[in-house]
Amino acid sequence: VVELSQVIYMKKYTVKGMSCAACVSRVENAVSAVTGVESCSVNLLTNSLFVVGDVVESDIALAVKNAGYEIVAEKSAQKVALPLKELVFSVLILVILMWISMGKMLGLPLPEILENPVINGVWQLVLSFAVLMINSRFFKSGFLSLIHLAPNMDTLVSLGSGVSFLYSVFLLFKTVLTNTPSHYYFESAAMIVTLISVGKMLEGYSKGKTTNALKSLMALSPTTATILLDGEEKKVPVESLKIGDVFVVRPGEKIAVDAVVVKGSSSVDESALTGESVPSDKAENSKVFGGTLNLSGYLECKAVALGEDSVLGQIIKMMTNASASKAPVQKVADKVAGVFVPVVLLISLITAVVWLVLGKELDYSLTRAISVLVISCPCALGLATPVAIMVASGVGAKHNVLFKTATSLETVGKVKTVLLDKTGTITKGSPEVVDFKAFDENLFSVASTLEKMSEHPLGKAVFEFSKDRGKVLECQNFLALSGVGVVGEVLGEKVFGANEKFIKTVIDLPETVLKTIDEFSLSGKTPVVFASEKRVFGVFALADTLKEDSKTAISQLKKLGVRVVMLTGDNQNTAAAIAKKVGIENVVAEVLPQNKAECVEKEKETAVVMMVGDGINDAVALKTADVGVAIASGTDIAIDSADVVLMKNSLSDVVTAIKLSRKTLWNIRENLFWAFLYNVLGIPLAAGLFGWQLNPMFGAAAMSLSSFCVVSNALRLNLFKANKKENTKMEVVLKIEGMMCPHCEAHVTKALMEVGKVEKVVASHKDGTAVITACDGADLGALKMAVENAGYKVIG
Repeated sequence: VVELSQVIYMKKYTVKGMSCAACVSRVENAVSAVTGVESCSVNLLTNSLFVVGDVVESDIALAVKNAGYEIVAEKSAQKVALPLKELVFSVLILVILMWISMGKMLGLPLPEILENPVINGVWQLVLSFAVLMINSRFFKSGFLSLIHLAPNMDTLVSLGSGVSFLYSVFLLFKTVLTNTPSHYYFESAAMIVTLISVGKMLEGYSKGKTTNALKSLMALSPTTATILLDGEEKKVPVESLKIGDVFVVRPGEKIAVDAVVVKGSSSVDESALTGESVPSDKAENSKVFGGTLNLSGYLECKAVALGEDSVLGQIIKMMTNASASKAPVQKVADKVAGVFVPVVLLISLITAVVWLVLGKELDYSLTRAISVLVISCPCALGLATPVAIMVASGVGAKHNVLFKTATSLETVGKVKTVLLDKTGTITKGSPEVVDFKAFDENLFSVASTLEKMSEHPLGKAVFEFSKDRGKVLECQNFLALSGVGVVGEVLGEKVFGANEKFIKTVIDLPETVLKTIDEFSLSGKTPVVFASEKRVFGVFALADTLKEDSKTAISQLKKLGVRVVMLTGDNQNTAAAIAKKVGIENVVAEVLPQNKAECVEKEKETAVVMMVGDGINDAVALKTADVGVAIASGTDIAIDSADVVLMKNSLSDVVTAIKLSRKTLWNIRENLFWAFLYNVLGIPLAAGLFGWQLNPMFGAAAMSLSSFCVVSNALRLNLFKANKKENTKMEVVLKIEGMMCPHCEAHVTKALMEVGKVEKVVASHKDGTAVITACDGADLGALKMAVENAGYKVIG
């Protein structure tokens, strides 16, 4: 039971004017100080502010405004980089400016009038001023941030470009007054803002690609639906649908919202949500999901979940929350970003003063100081983590792994111990008949007749197995015996289908029957005995069968260096049998639901622990673990308690989650390393400490490329590939009694080849064996039954 002590509100805002990690730090500090705010997070990638707490929106807007930024409507913030037309004008003017300022040096022809240093300088002033006006947003943002004592990247750019321009104006007046030619820096001033604009455009393009997965999910949902009102069809916006509304879906149309089919049948393409390429068949009472595609038939569906409550809505919400939150690895970058710009301004000032003290000219000293300003890049630091998190969240969704937060995405990669619930996680969660022993020819008729009225999972499994193998007869006086089995009159006898303990009160079981029951029990199967007061008809062995990929997934987890432990409430024999089949050495059996969390706590003492489960009894353990992983087919409370949700009900996706997390962590570390290294090496280089005279234009170009490189590196995560299932093989040799000739061999071969996962059979009547080659995970009980159903006996 989870008790919520208070209601927590979370709201998203779009912030205008942020350009780097320093902006993020400033906005977070300002909003955190507002009364009622419990926590807040800013995402530079999406220019989003997420606020948790019961607080008035106007107070948030005022805090952001006082910090030097602005909260705007989301649609008005869609333009990220400089419009292409304005950038083109900047580049064209810059080309002319470069020709005028450097043409003579490069041997390019110049009109004679431009060889006059004053006229040449005036033309440079006019052209560079035009470029600065086109890119005036840098100056507005930069100086506004400076006024609010919150300098950001735009402050560095505007100061670098502005100082170059003003110093060039000073040199132009000096040339006019003294008639002494000077070297102007107008082209540097224009080049700085233009290159930064190019970098911003590339960065914006790359940032847009990081959100493609989220955008494609949002695009899945149709905008309209055709509802039935009084027998007539009416097209309405999806937003107007209410729970209980019945809507029509024709072939080729998308299903509007999560619903239940009330009329019709069809095949539905659910690959966008589940990753399964095979269409899912739908009939009356089948569930359908919003955003999936109806392929063939006509459907009438009743809406059961809308908006954020739908499966698609939940996926989008999880991805958005993951990209909004911050991974612990980002804390270092945030601390540096908070003081980065003021420190750079100080370094720039010290650089100019030191070179002047050392006797360098003002031109040289200012150039070094300006280079320091424009090469520094807090933007790369701010983007290093969120772009990787955003891309990884999208990649995870494509592979049916949903990370709820950035913290969970990071923690999964550090996991060293995985605790697996058995039922519904390692196994399918529903019993099946895996073996049987008949002591009477009427076994299947009696079993199918008696169990056809049973509601118990074991009874249903026996009925499904027996109904096609024997004639279903009439049953009189049927009665379900709670916790024991069933009883009824079949073939004129009072017949029981129950556990060994109860059957022993009805009839003395022969030694052969007791031996069969013991064999089934010791192999982890549940025996169900069918008998009357006079005779035993037979024994069925039932078991919760393994998921097809469980053994392979556990093998892959071990290869990743992860310790695997199975937790189950089943008895020791059953647990040991299942564990042996899938290759788990560490088993904790007969665990009560309330004790699972204690097992998790114990494991957490020595390692980072992941708990994987699907039931209500796993909820507390999922919450207790360092990271909880829920199977999406499980209960809502398990999914709500988990940090990661697996959409395909496949244990192999646990391996995918760990591999993706580790790859993302490595990518983030690469981004942070290059961002830090760029600044650690770039700033001293720009200051002239290594004897280089770095032109401010090259510094601006390097600054632009640094952010672009960080985002592009994060996009490499899109190349991540989930594990392909290992196609491992096994060989089984059955000793068979009764094969007398090649005809018998053919009969046995045919029977065995019809069993799932069997690839090859070599039967020999001389050796009395059948050598079977099958995919790993083939059901041994099914192989034995196939031989015995063919009229032969397996003796080993």
